[in-house]
Amino acid sequence: MEIDRNGQVLELQIYAADAQASIRRWADHVADALTLVYGHWPRDRWRMRVYTIGTADARELDSSRDVIPWAQVNRGTVDTVTFYVLAGASTEQLNANWTGYHELAHLLIPYRGWGDMWFSEGLASYYQNLLQVRAGQLSEQQMWQKLYEGFERGLADTAFDGIPLSRVSRNLRQNGGYMRVYWSGVRYFLDIDHRLRQESGGAQSLDTSLTDLNACCADKSMSVPQMVERLDALTSTTVFSAEYQRYRSSTTLPDYRALFASLGLIILDGKIELADNTPGARLRSGFAIAP
Repeated sequence: MEIDRNGQVLELQIYAADAQASIRRWADHVADALTLVYGHWPRDRWRMRVYTIGTADARELDSSRDVIPWAQVNRGTVDTVTFYVLAGASTEQLNANWTGYHELAHLLIPYRGWGDMWFSEGLASYYQNLLQVRAGQLSEQQMWQKLYEGFERGLADTAFDGIPLSRVSRNLRQNGGYMRVYWSGVRYFLDIDHRLRQESGGAQSLDTSLTDLNACCADKSMSVPQMVERLDALTSTTVFSAEYQRYRSSTTLPDYRALFASLGLIILDGKIELADNTPGARLRSGFAIAP
């Protein structure tokens, strides 16, 4: 089936005889969430394929099970995101799963898989949280809680401390280090987003930067250095390239706590509290709101 949004078309292919309705509602939800960055889908035509696997009894599914155990993105003439979901999963269970938001967020940049996995996976991991709060799936507090917990997992992944992030990222599939690689990428994009918002008085953000990148380059195949160079030009800054060089040469995950404190985020016994009477609170609230 084809879903049309203002002249843009999503080809939705569902390979599940007994779950068409619930999967269609979930697909609508995550596809709409993808528009909450620059107001429309990244491509004029794209595709989602959904297969069901495993149990067919929804009563067997509990909150601890990953109802989307596998997914992948293929970039090409028609960008295609393929999902394998557990048969019997409800729309609500699928909506609550982070995987759909993460995989679709990969489409926000014209990256074609040429190195720097920390950059592409960091962007998808960062936006999976922003998309969920913007789509009403998480509260603002829950979003920052998830970011906090992710950074803590990244800091705990110390096996390759002392080795530059670029090398750990390059050897990720052979050697591991997933938490450090992914959450170093999230830290990079949070840092960029914060600096753009702060230094421009809210006129610029990661959202606006990616919107401009999409407008010029959605149909291109770009490496990370090419995207970084273009993003600097689009924002009339050097923030993307300067931080890119700093992060790729980093030998540990940069700490996040000072940045959290500047945004009025208080950490108490592993829980995030939002301080609304601080200078950074207004800036912080912008992250959760679609531009």
